[in-house]
Amino acid sequence: MAEEVTAIFDIGKTNKKFFLFDNDFREVHRDYICLDEIEDEDGHPSEDIKALQNWVKLVFGKILASKKYNVKAINFSSYGASLVHLDKNGNVLTPLYNYTKPMDQKVIDSFYDKYGPKEDFLADTGSDGAGMLNSGLQLYWLKYYKPEIFKNIRYSLHFPQYLSYIFTGIPVSEYTSIGCHTSLWDYKKKDYHSWVYKEGVDKLLPPIVSTETSINMNYNGKRIKIGAGIHDSSAALLPYVRGSKDRFILLSTGTWSIAFNPFADGCLTHADVKAKCINYMRINGKPVKASRLFLGNEYTLQVKYLSKHFNVPEDCHRTVMFDYDTYFEIIKDFSPMYRWIGFEDDRMPPETVIKYDCFEHAYHQLMIELVMIQIKYIQLVMNGQTMERLYIDGGFGDNDIYIKLLSHHLKNMKVMTTDSSMGSAIGAAIAISDKKLNSKFLKKNYSLKKHVPFIAK
Repeated sequence: MAEEVTAIFDIGKTNKKFFLFDNDFREVHRDYICLDEIEDEDGHPSEDIKALQNWVKLVFGKILASKKYNVKAINFSSYGASLVHLDKNGNVLTPLYNYTKPMDQKVIDSFYDKYGPKEDFLADTGSDGAGMLNSGLQLYWLKYYKPEIFKNIRYSLHFPQYLSYIFTGIPVSEYTSIGCHTSLWDYKKKDYHSWVYKEGVDKLLPPIVSTETSINMNYNGKRIKIGAGIHDSSAALLPYVRGSKDRFILLSTGTWSIAFNPFADGCLTHADVKAKCINYMRINGKPVKASRLFLGNEYTLQVKYLSKHFNVPEDCHRTVMFDYDTYFEIIKDFSPMYRWIGFEDDRMPPETVIKYDCFEHAYHQLMIELVMIQIKYIQLVMNGQTMERLYIDGGFGDNDIYIKLLSHHLKNMKVMTTDSSMGSAIGAAIAISDKKLNSKFLKKNYSLKKHVPFIAK
C-alpha cells in the first residue's frame, strides 16, 4: 500500500530541495539540484525561473507516477525579498530580480522624499532600507525606471506564492511573505502601508490569504491539497512556536546569524532601526523582531587570517575545544584584539594585533569577542522580556567554544542546540497540516541537546 506523504519544495538561493514527509513529519524521500544562475537585462545574476519550473514539475511528476507514495498535500518554502511579475496571460514578464542587485540611490532618495521620514517609515514597516532587499521598493523602481514593464504587470507574486501558482494557476498573496521587511506592510495599521495605495501597487498584489490556506484540486488526475507557500524564515520558526511551551529566542546561525523573537510586542523603535533590527511575520500576522549579524562571514575571514598568521591548516579551528584555563587567562586582563572586516563595533581597535604565540589562544579570544557581540544582538530583540530558552540551529551549533560561552553568559536561559537541516521544509509541512505538535516534537525531530553553563573559578 502506498505511503501517505506531504510534499515540500524548499527553494534556497543555492540548493533547490524537494522532500516527502510522513504523517509524523519524518523525512522519507529527498531530491535536490543546484541550478546555474542567468543574467538579468543589466547583467546581474538572477534565478533561472524557467529551469526551476521545469525541475519542479519533473520531480513532482515522477513522485506522482510512483506507486510507493500517495501525495496528499504539497507546500512551498523559499527565500523572500523576491517577486515574480506576471502579465494578463499569466506569462512571466521579467527576470526574478536578485535582492543583491544594487538599486540606484536616486530611486531610494525619491521614495523617502515622498514617504519619509526614513526612520519613521522603517520603524512602521519593519524594514531596513536596503534597496532591492525590500521587495516593495522593487515595484516602486519598476514603476518609475522601467515603466514599459510596469504597465504590463497584472500580478506581482512573492516567490513562495509563485511556486504555488505553478501548480494552481491561482494568484494569491500571503502574510509571511508580505511581512518580511518588504516595505509593504504597516505594522501599526496591520494593513498595507499608505504608499502602496497611493502608488496603485495594491492593484498588482493578489488577495491576501492565510498561510494555512490550501486549495483542494485535481492535479494530473490526483486529488491534492496545495498550499499557498510560506517565507522560509517564518517556516523555520513555526516548529518552535508550535512545539515549545516556553518563551524563546531562536538563533539561526550560518553566514548570517539571525536572532528571532516571535513574542515581540509593538512596532520597532528608532533605536531598533538604528541597530538594524527588522521584522519578519508569524503566520498569525504578529511581528517577529529580528537582529542580523554577519557572524559566519566574519568568522571565516578571521579564521583565514589566523591560519595564515600561525601557519596552520585552514581547518585547524575545527579541532579546537573550549579550554577553561585559556578562557580565564584571557578574561583576567581582557582587551579587544580584533578589528572586524564585515561590520563595525564600538570597542574594536584600529587594527588587529595578535598578542599570542599560539593559534589556540588567539582563536579563543576571537570566539570570546564574537560571542560578546552575539549576545548584544540577542538582547536587542528581547525587548526586556524574560525568555526561558535559546534555541540555536545552523553551523555554529557544532562550535564547542561558541556554545559554552553563550551558555555561560546566558545562565538565565536554557541554551539548546538543534539538529535539523530541514527546518523551513518541516515548517512548510506543518503550516498546511491539521496535526498538533506535542511537547516531545522538538526533542524527537530536532535532536535537542541542552547545554549547562560551566562553573567560573
